[in-house]
Amino acid sequence: MTAVSLSPVLPRPRGPLSAAVVRILREEPGTATFPAPGAPEPFGEDLHLALYTLYELHYQGFAEADPDWEWDPAMIAFRTALERTFLAALRHEVAGGADVWSTVDELLVEPVEGNGVSHFLRDEGEWWQVREYFTHRSLYHLKEADPHAWVLPRLRGKAKAALVAVEFDEFGGGRADRMHSQLYADLLTGAGLDPGYLAYLDRVPAVALAPVNMMSLFGLRRALRGALVGHFAAAEITTAPSARRMAQALERLNADPACVEFFTEHIEADAVHEQVLRHDVLGDLLAREPELAADVVLGVQATEFLEQRLAEHLLGCWRTGRTSLI
Repeated sequence: MTAVSLSPVLPRPRGPLSAAVVRILREEPGTATFPAPGAPEPFGEDLHLALYTLYELHYQGFAEADPDWEWDPAMIAFRTALERTFLAALRHEVAGGADVWSTVDELLVEPVEGNGVSHFLRDEGEWWQVREYFTHRSLYHLKEADPHAWVLPRLRGKAKAALVAVEFDEFGGGRADRMHSQLYADLLTGAGLDPGYLAYLDRVPAVALAPVNMMSLFGLRRALRGALVGHFAAAEITTAPSARRMAQALERLNADPACVEFFTEHIEADAVHEQVLRHDVLGDLLAREPELAADVVLGVQATEFLEQRLAEHLLGCWRTGRTSLI
């Protein structure tokens, strides 16, 4: 039986910023000085591990880190500096604009001959590549829907009620064994992987940490509530088709039923969620706060940009027989 990691431990550093974070979080809050962040690579290993570690203080925390670090002023100031670098880079890389409906409609168009990760895994992927994909995605799916919960207090009216309905499904409709995070833990167990929370933080590169960091960044900032909703809409709209391909890949490879179930659950659920997010959440949000249109577009486009970077990394490694993990 696969061992389960019970308490997250601080990760191995990948540079001076993450090294400082790991060292300081082992100390008492208020007793250490964070370094000047300088000008780190906005999509690099060091910045994203540092950000992921600091964001985790708002989720499950770490065994070695005092819970009071969560709102330590020095930590918040340091994290804000890293966020500015990351957010500025995201804004630079996407086209921008304020035409929400055209941007969303583009997500609904599937290319006739797709060449993404789920297409590759469905048509020719090997089991070791599927297991690597599971490992990358574990950093989000074991906290699935948690980053999006931050936006609930920032919404009103129909948008809020509709997003709560979507989150209710994500959290298993009140059943702990049906929470999507638990279904993913079951998937990992079925694949012979460690289902422990953050078990693979040291194995997952920055290109897979960045999409999760983006969710935390958007979720924790009220000013970016539109971007978080845009991201969530993009994720739900594109999940059902890719989940169908993943289920087909796993059936071809005779995977454990728990692996298949995670994706079949998302085929139906996310097809419904897509409609709710487009009409009830986005529609009501923009009717109330039309000035958030550009942020919604940012959330959609940033999601596509980071997912494309991850796909290029995975396929570039796999097509040459290399591991995509650290």
